Amino acid sequence: MEKLTQYISQHKDRFLDELIELLKIPSISADSAYKTDVLKTADAVKTRLEKAGCDKVEICQTDGYPIVYGEKIINKKLPTILVYGHYDVQPPDPINLWHSPPFEPVIKNTEKHPEGAIFARGACDDKGQMYMHVKAMEFMSSTNQLPCNVKFMIEGEEEVGSVNLGTFVKNNHEKLKNDVILISDTGMIANDVPSITTGLRGLSYVEVEVTGPNRDLHSGLYGGAVANPINILSKMIASLHDENNHITIPGFYDQVEELSEAERAEMAKAPFSLENYKKALDIDAVYGESGYSTNERNSIRPTLDVNGIWGGYTGEGAKTVIASKAYAKISMRLVPNQDWENITKLFKTHFENIAPKGVKVKVTPHHGGQGYVTPIDSIGYQAASKAYQHTFGKTPLPQRSGGSIPIVSLFEKELKSKTILMGFGLDSDAIHSPNEHFGVWNYLKGIETIPLFYKHFTELSK
Repeated sequence: MEKLTQYISQHKDRFLDELIELLKIPSISADSAYKTDVLKTADAVKTRLEKAGCDKVEICQTDGYPIVYGEKIINKKLPTILVYGHYDVQPPDPINLWHSPPFEPVIKNTEKHPEGAIFARGACDDKGQMYMHVKAMEFMSSTNQLPCNVKFMIEGEEEVGSVNLGTFVKNNHEKLKNDVILISDTGMIANDVPSITTGLRGLSYVEVEVTGPNRDLHSGLYGGAVANPINILSKMIASLHDENNHITIPGFYDQVEELSEAERAEMAKAPFSLENYKKALDIDAVYGESGYSTNERNSIRPTLDVNGIWGGYTGEGAKTVIASKAYAKISMRLVPNQDWENITKLFKTHFENIAPKGVKVKVTPHHGGQGYVTPIDSIGYQAASKAYQHTFGKTPLPQRSGGSIPIVSLFEKELKSKTILMGFGLDSDAIHSPNEHFGVWNYLKGIETIPLFYKHFTELSK
């Protein structure tokens, strides 16, 4: 596209300033104390889409946080690309581990980002990546180079399971009708090794509660005589994996797809240094299911992890107490063909069955979603590959991701269209963690690459 790099260079500072202003708003969907900020962010996204050239932009109310919808229809005979993203962010905790305040964005140089990276909650997941599409739209619209129709659907509940998005999609088939869905909420292997995500894991997220005595007890008077819920919960969780780190829930692996040796060999071609991986995490050994490599464990195999565990006294000093209750939050990452609702039922049944006498167990499902695989022979994938070839100078590798975007499988079911996952973040960008960041180079490279996807998808669709 004519003058694309020139346009980005000319407006680089403004593009960064606008993103920084968006990152200053603490749009934490999981915490109701930030409701006003989440709604403020929706309004900001609406304004940005209008300025980027959308002819119609509206805030669509749901039973939770609103969805910002925008569109520019130039010719109904041309293809339509639906862009999905989210404007909500994860909580920033633990705050004390941030090197700078999470909602006071700063640009700092790093080893992997010598040209600078924006440090802030939401920088990479997903405000920075979502906003690449807004600025790509601005370029195409302002220079009259938009080759097809475009629709935007930006939601505010992705970080809490997209609770109301499913209803919105089911009720708005015509509004959301498209030829391909484009998402940037994933990453790539490295800045010099571009990749396109072709697979996502599904998710089942539950909370468990173990109750023992009807009140907290003195550990001297009652210790050894009654079941300690924290001890019991710890044992129950430990039993969920065997000595080979294989998940012990009956039926858990029944629908797991075993990739062929040829497919696993193809995956192994992606550049990966185990030593660098360990060094980056400051660990002396990796850990996981026997018989699989690190990259296979975190992409094509299902997992079960404790995300939080608490109970009893955790304040300063000592308190000799046997807690009445103990709690944990547990997530299971699932591979395609594993149904998240079935896995949730299997977990609930098993966890209740392994509880010893003397305690009561409650399992509360939170949210989940199906896994997804994008075919690499589709027009959408080919268009994305051509776009990356142009801006990176090399063909991107297809890559299975360990992350989950539950609504992707919903989109295919309801809208009958494939999703292309063009992520520009890196694994080291610390999404969901303290000191989340997004490279300035990556941000601008995304803005440069996205318009070329539009161009090639339109051409290939003829």
